Amino acid sequence: MKKIQYTDLLKKLNADQTDPVYLILGQEDYLEQQIQRAFQNLVPKEEQEMNIGNYDMESTSLGAALDDATSAPFFGERRVVFVRDPYFLTGERHKGGPNHDVDGLQTYLEHPVDSTVLVIFAAYEKLDGRKKIVKTLNKQAITIQIGNLNQGQISQLVKTRLTTKNYTISPEALNQLLFRTDSKLSTMMNELPKLMLYNIGKKEITVESVDALVSKSLDQNVFDLSNAVLQKKSKQAIDIYQSLITQQEQPLRINAVLVGQIRLLLQVKILQNQGFSQGDIAGTLKVHPYRVKLAMQSSRHFSMTDLTKGYTGLIDLDLQLKSTQKDPELLFELFLLQFIDQKIA
Repeated sequence: MKKIQYTDLLKKLNADQTDPVYLILGQEDYLEQQIQRAFQNLVPKEEQEMNIGNYDMESTSLGAALDDATSAPFFGERRVVFVRDPYFLTGERHKGGPNHDVDGLQTYLEHPVDSTVLVIFAAYEKLDGRKKIVKTLNKQAITIQIGNLNQGQISQLVKTRLTTKNYTISPEALNQLLFRTDSKLSTMMNELPKLMLYNIGKKEITVESVDALVSKSLDQNVFDLSNAVLQKKSKQAIDIYQSLITQQEQPLRINAVLVGQIRLLLQVKILQNQGFSQGDIAGTLKVHPYRVKLAMQSSRHFSMTDLTKGYTGLIDLDLQLKSTQKDPELLFELFLLQFIDQKIA
């Protein structure tokens, strides 16, 4: 398999250096959009309508895409053909849809057309490596993995994007941006324009601007909710909860995230008591270091008894939410009030 990094791909395409076949593996909307734009720019704008083809394998036959790929460019030098949702490369069973000429693709991969750039977007974690077509694709195509990015890769992409605009971002601001967007690259990139406009004078993204402009994610709101519950601040806890309901968040989902947050506080407190450092805890739990830092700061204010009671109470609430017809909001508020009054057994 011939692999290259996303950034190296863009550099080559911007330098007009291409290969006949590319496989874009994984799903990340922002990177996919940037890659597609870079390939489209290989064809002059006035030629794009005739020399760029888009084919979704859910609704269009592979044969149609191959016919396009084997055609000479129309009054131009290059043709770009995009193929999406190639489920026949995976092990999943697919009912309905068009018939696909997989043998035809096999032949094309062995003898690609020089004037065509074939780009296959496979938004899957992995392909079925047992299939002959996948083995050939791995051998012939340039593969770019864009899914399952780690925190370091996401952070670097954000910083690189800001650098191209002559901006910087403080470590605290970057951590807060990661936290507020649940480390979703596309969401982070969508937030950058207003952050840059807000900080246009200093050209540095600050944590204050992130706090002011980037909406809190469900995880962030539940982090605040868990602190309010554990601190026995009933009004604040109920206000946050009601705000989440107003935002159309479902009680079961809120409860699931809250269970996860208090479980994290428990795990962090236990590991911290055993002498683990912040980095060790993050590695052991496979959690972003910034979340661990916040959990360490928060957990020191709560006893193991309170954390355990809160956790077991939420597990019980989860069962009630799933097994009774009672009003979920009422059940949740009852849990909050019972916990705050320390009546949970």
